[in-house]
Amino acid sequence: MNENIQMLAAEAVGRMIEKNYRVAAAESCTGGLVAAALVGVPDASRVLDVSIVTYANEAKIAYAGVSEEALRLHGAVSREVAEEMAAGIARTAGAQIGLATTGIAGPGGGTPEKPVGLVWFGISMDGRVESFSRLFAGMERNEVRRAAVEAILRRLLELLKEL
Repeated sequence: MNENIQMLAAEAVGRMIEKNYRVAAAESCTGGLVAAALVGVPDASRVLDVSIVTYANEAKIAYAGVSEEALRLHGAVSREVAEEMAAGIARTAGAQIGLATTGIAGPGGGTPEKPVGLVWFGISMDGRVESFSRLFAGMERNEVRRAAVEAILRRLLELLKEL
């Protein structure tokens, strides 16, 4: 993990401890790196409830509460699926915060509509769900994954500061 990710994770964990919040994550393209960033912080056990790598669509359905309809209509890399993943993992874990990542890290798998480097993020906080996407064009697979971790931690921290 790079220094930015470590700093963002440490600040997010500190703020969640202050607010007595628990967090759960459903990760696809990041493959557990969001959880790894959080676990790298002392006292992470006070906030991290569960993290699941839901790489396959079947796992998204079974563990993150994603509907077959959302996957069929929008595909795994979509706003709708990211939102359902975030809300579903928070609900399953009984956590105040649910984090979700789903994207195309590459090097293959992209299309003109969903190019390599596209990542959708979902964040559920206190029952409110939001999503956003980023296109990390021209990056190598693991660079996309690290950039995605940094992006979701940065947004999580912004939301925690608004509370």
